[in-house]
Amino acid sequence: MSDAIKHECGLAFIRLRKPFSYYQQTYGSVLWGLNKLYLLMEKQHNRGQDGAGVAAVKLNVEPGYPFLSRIRSAEAGSIADIFKQIGEEFNELQKFNPEIGNYPGLMKGHLSFLGEQLLGHLRYGTQGRNNVQFCHPFIKRHTIPARNLVLAGNFNLVNTDELFELVNMDPGEFQKQSDLAAMMEVIYHFIVKADEANQQELDIVSVLKKAVPLFDGGFHVGGATGNGIGFVFRDAHGIRPSYYYINDEVVVAASERAALRTAFNVGENEVQELLPGKALIVLENGEVKIEQIIEPKERKACSFERIYFSRGSDEKIYRERQRLGYNLSKQVLEAVEFDLKNTIFSFIPNTAEVAFYGLSKGCEDYLNKIKVERIASWGNNVDPEKLHEMINRKVRMEKIAIKDVKMRTFITEDVNRNEMVQHVYDITYGTVRKGIDTLVVIDDSIVRGTTLRESIIRMLARLEPKRIIVVSSSPQIRYPDCYGIDMSKLGDFIAFNAAIHLLKERGKEDVLKELYDQCKEMVRNNQLHTVNVVKQIYKSFTNEEITKKIAELITPQGLQIPVDVIYQTIESLHEACPNNLGDWYFTGNYPTPGGNRVVNTAFINYMEGKNARGY
Repeated sequence: MSDAIKHECGLAFIRLRKPFSYYQQTYGSVLWGLNKLYLLMEKQHNRGQDGAGVAAVKLNVEPGYPFLSRIRSAEAGSIADIFKQIGEEFNELQKFNPEIGNYPGLMKGHLSFLGEQLLGHLRYGTQGRNNVQFCHPFIKRHTIPARNLVLAGNFNLVNTDELFELVNMDPGEFQKQSDLAAMMEVIYHFIVKADEANQQELDIVSVLKKAVPLFDGGFHVGGATGNGIGFVFRDAHGIRPSYYYINDEVVVAASERAALRTAFNVGENEVQELLPGKALIVLENGEVKIEQIIEPKERKACSFERIYFSRGSDEKIYRERQRLGYNLSKQVLEAVEFDLKNTIFSFIPNTAEVAFYGLSKGCEDYLNKIKVERIASWGNNVDPEKLHEMINRKVRMEKIAIKDVKMRTFITEDVNRNEMVQHVYDITYGTVRKGIDTLVVIDDSIVRGTTLRESIIRMLARLEPKRIIVVSSSPQIRYPDCYGIDMSKLGDFIAFNAAIHLLKERGKEDVLKELYDQCKEMVRNNQLHTVNVVKQIYKSFTNEEITKKIAELITPQGLQIPVDVIYQTIESLHEACPNNLGDWYFTGNYPTPGGNRVVNTAFINYMEGKNARGY
């Protein structure tokens, strides 16, 4: 996205099913599991730049010896920092005894993170500050092994206050800022109750069946108990992605299918999706079970995973992103009046490249159809020169924009800072015929529009095209997200600001006050979760009217070159990504009641001038 937004966390879960001696004999290293964890985390590094963490649980440890270890980092290279520290402990052991790698039992006793159960996490902070104490995994310690708990996940909860009340806990300042802290207290509450009832064997399935239905949000969570039970569970709507792979050596789970395939070199069909409401359970003896812990509800898997967040190396995601671009070709062709001779196509930023290929393919298919029709209309009277010209017609594609990653905007004075922001991207001169060519650029999505207005449009205008058309591979982002994406303030969305401008222009500002009063009344009656009142703001206008206003808002003041915007429709989004129908940020149709509470709270904050999250 040209307007960067913080997004998803990444989860890596590994449970070794063989003794460490097996991995030493089969793969030449007792550290095989840790090496796989490192690879699995690196292959999901797109999902977290705020920090990382690793926890390890050792099985069958003699009483009095440590069995649960954790390390976290909020350094710029957090994954490398963590595994460097783990590696240093191994190197120190080798200095003491160069042959220790040949003795798995000794290694397990001396290496803190040589555990059969491994949990890794990559953090993108949507709640709490970006320091190490907010990095997952979190742990709860107890003298009884079964009451030790480690937990990490990719999620947001919107009912943390209610969860703390449920376990009769008055949260401290830290806990208030962490939804994982709330989730952990609830799960731990039921673990202790279950262990008190039956100290012979902890029934983790029963624990999760009691705890998980209480969580309002989208989540993919991994955890382990101190006595060696590992688990991964997913929300009932399947909002957050979850995949796993099982063989006789290992059980692994992660947030992305492609990461599992790469790390373990397996085929697409060997990696399974953990379906909504289910849990993957690995018992102390390595037995694996898939359990339905909460009844599945209408599938609402996050569509942004397909548009932008997940790595495009997954073959299905790659095809879907191409389709997103392809589905826009008809609108684009109509916008340029089918004049491909005088139109240049490009993309900004690099993450929009795959959708760009799809858009280009759609235009090529149209052009090839025209070629066939024209040549067929000539009959036997074919002019070789004319034929040669027709056959060689192509869709014009250029690499127009290059992001200068070295640019930083140190100046805080607004006028000078805006001048510097213009140069974050550089352009390829000589690609556009001045005043003749229309320039079409595709973006993943348009969130705030700030980068478009202050940098990209100004930069493209230096090429002096006849017209600039910005194409978004996603629909208009109108509503906050509360299930893992850091989009919680209505005033940040250019679509919302466009609707506000239209209300004011048409003398309908009273609508805002009426809706604000309605929200405040809902707060008094504890009904804020019942209906999304912000939908009423958009009802007065067509998509086209809002899109036109957005185009005006992203046009820099004084620019004489016409700027237009084209958005993906909801229908074509669903056609391209049929298994990821979660679209609440576009439609306002939240899958859980907490979503309505968040959007209404965000509207109250907007009306009261509060620069605060909606959750």
